[in-house]
Amino acid sequence: MSLHRDKPMTPPDAQRSESSRGTILIVDDAMDMRVFISALFKTNGYRTVTCRDGSTGLAKAREISPDLIVLDVMMPGSGGALMYKSLKTDRQLRKIPIIMLSAVGQRSFRHYLKMLNIKLVEPLPDPDDYLEKPPDAQQLLGTAIRLMASRKE
Repeated sequence: MSLHRDKPMTPPDAQRSESSRGTILIVDDAMDMRVFISALFKTNGYRTVTCRDGSTGLAKAREISPDLIVLDVMMPGSGGALMYKSLKTDRQLRKIPIIMLSAVGQRSFRHYLKMLNIKLVEPLPDPDDYLEKPPDAQQLLGTAIRLMASRKE
C-alpha cells in the first residue's frame, strides 16, 4: 500500500460542510478582488467559482446555478451591468441573489438601471445589495449570509 498521493487529502466533513454552506459565483475583472473575495468565502466554508467577465460569468451561472453572485459593475467587454440585466431577465436565474460590488457609486448604478428600464417592458429590480469597493470583509460576508438565508425561506 502506497502512502504517496498526488492530491492533498480533504476530510469528508470538510467536503460536506463546504458544499452545504452554498456556492458563490464571483465575477470581477480584477484578479486581486477575485482572490480576496474567494478566500473570504472559502475560509468560511463556501464553495467559490470565479470568472473575470460578464459573458463567462453568465455562462457559468447557467451551468452551476449558484446560491449567490458577487458581481462587479465595471468590467471590459460584457460588463457587470449587462450580466445583471441578463440574470434578471432569465427565468431560471432571476431569483439568485446578487451583491453588486463596484467602485462605481450606488447612485450612479441606480441611475443606469432607470435609464435601462425605460427601454424594457418589465423593469429590472434593484440589486439585492450594493457594496462599494474596497469591501469590508465582515460586511460582505454578513450580507452574503443574510441574502442566502432569505432565499431559503
